Amino acid sequence: MTKKLFYDDAYITRFETAVTRQGQDEDGRHFVVLEQTAFYPTGGGQPFDEGTLDGIPVVDVEEKDGAIRHYVEKPFEDLPETITGEIDWKRRFDHMQQHAGQHILSAAFAEALGYETFSFHLGKETLTIDLAVENMTEEAAGKAEALANAVIREARPIDTKWMTSEEAAAYPLRKALAVSDDVRLVVIPDFDYNGCGGTHPRSTSEVGAIKILGWEKHRGHIRLQFVCGDRVLGQLHQKNDVLKDLTAVLQSPQDNMKEAASQLLDKIKAQEKQLEEVKQELLKYEAKDLAGKAVKIAGGASFIKGAYQDRPIQELQKLARQLVAAREAAIVFLAVQNDAKLQIVGAKGKQADTNLKELAPKIFALINGKGGGKEDFIQGGGEPVLSSQALLDKIENLLNEA
Repeated sequence: MTKKLFYDDAYITRFETAVTRQGQDEDGRHFVVLEQTAFYPTGGGQPFDEGTLDGIPVVDVEEKDGAIRHYVEKPFEDLPETITGEIDWKRRFDHMQQHAGQHILSAAFAEALGYETFSFHLGKETLTIDLAVENMTEEAAGKAEALANAVIREARPIDTKWMTSEEAAAYPLRKALAVSDDVRLVVIPDFDYNGCGGTHPRSTSEVGAIKILGWEKHRGHIRLQFVCGDRVLGQLHQKNDVLKDLTAVLQSPQDNMKEAASQLLDKIKAQEKQLEEVKQELLKYEAKDLAGKAVKIAGGASFIKGAYQDRPIQELQKLARQLVAAREAAIVFLAVQNDAKLQIVGAKGKQADTNLKELAPKIFALINGKGGGKEDFIQGGGEPVLSSQALLDKIENLLNEA
């Protein structure tokens, strides 16, 4: 059983101890087990501490059967009698701020709105809590955030107490205990009482601030994203950089940025509409050019074909439909190679007798492909075992044989 120094003092950053054993797990990762440690192992939604053991980086920490495994970048060649551990304080204190901030925000939602937290995740950049409600409003989120930050400014103590589950039952617990023996209660007096094994600062003031970033519906409940402590400043710096860049791009001061962005979006939409209109005109000219190259096939229909490279299949669909709409006795096939895929579109006019759906399996078999459609329109794709032009020539032969 490894003694957990982080429970005695969450602020400890350096310690000395003895190595009880060194080994490898089933994945071949090297680890050491110490008599005592200040390294927090992954657990309770909080990630592990990083740092070094005699200068060797610790890359993961986990608890297994009461022993805390410190996974190291490389094994020790000769184990010393004592070893020095050093904690990455920036990472540790960040986790302390985030975890305590989660306690405060979850308690604020419960206190102000009756919203209970049932899941928590501490990520590399943001945190999330899952709230047992179906909807969230700006007003509700703002109310909980304001209460949480008020508790932070009051610099309330954050105490930890070890007790039995029976003793813990005397407190107004925010949620049911996950363990029955050796309960560690984290207490913010007159605000939050919660069983927790994580590391926390001594005072709510050390959390600094809490900022809700947003929320979304997730499996019938609300998943809320937020940051605490120094991460709030990080978000502020990041968003300020974005605003400065947008100020230059939009050539507008921050106060008028929303209006400038709306005007730019309206302009882009207008240009996209004009561009689409130009494309439609070009398709008309292209359709006229293709129709002029039509050839007669068996049954008296006109066969119109076109081979292309790197062109959206949606454009060819529009082109084929334009051709048969204007020429009711025509059969149209357009083929395009996009990257490693050969695609084909076929359409026929109202007066053409051929059933394209019946012909489709033979066509797609030519390119080891698949597709589908109706009697008057088919599309599909396959391997470029033929060139687009060669495929169209084979389709023309199939039509003449039909």
